[in-house]
Order: sequence, then structure tokens, then C-alpha cells
Amino acid sequence: MKKILSIIVLFFAFNLSHAQLGGEDEVYLSGDLTEATFQGGDLNKFYDYFVKNFDTKTVEKKGQLIFSFTINDKGEVKNIRVLKDLGGTSALEVIRVLRASPKWEPAKRGGKPVSIDIKLPMNFK
Repeated sequence: MKKILSIIVLFFAFNLSHAQLGGEDEVYLSGDLTEATFQGGDLNKFYDYFVKNFDTKTVEKKGQLIFSFTINDKGEVKNIRVLKDLGGTSALEVIRVLRASPKWEPAKRGGKPVSIDIKLPMNFK
């Protein structure tokens, strides 16, 4: 029993020591965060872009589509994830629209560009 407990403790200690962030994933908490902007506007401007370019024929049922993505420090859309789709083709359409998105003005912390994650819902009736 002690041997199993020791193995479990070592396993958790090993995982915790490797969970620290470093390098390009380092979190900077000093300085004020300035949100990313889309074509000189806020998320409402991005919603306008998304609605204009999204083919609603790909939505197979009513409901909420949820997706997330990263705006990197260069203003590029990366790490696109569809968290809840409304049929297989709606997920592909989200990815298509986000990949075609113009660059954003990246978020800034302390005057330096930083990556941020954005999670958005879209409701279809």
C-alpha cells in the first residue's frame, strides 16, 4: 500500500512541476491590458464580419454555436476550436470564416503585443 501511495505522490509531484508556464507561454501580469480590436472596432465589428461571411445554409438545426480562437501577438487568428456545433458542416464553415478573417490589432499588455483567447457564442433561430 505504501508503495502504491508513493507512486501516486511521485506522479502528482512530477505533473505539477511540469505544469509551470515558461518561454513564449509565460504570463505577464504587470501593465494594463488593452483588448484586441478588429478593423478598428470591438467584438461587435467582428460579429458583423462573421455574420456577413457565414453561410447560414450550413446550419442544420436551431441553437447555439460556440467557438474559440486565439489572436496571437501578430494579430493572426490561430487555434480555432468549435466547442459546440449545429451539424458537421456548420463547424467547417466557422473554420473557413475564421481562417479568412483579416488580421486583428493584437491585445497589448504594458505596450507589448500579447496573445489572447476569445470564446464566442452565435445563436441561430
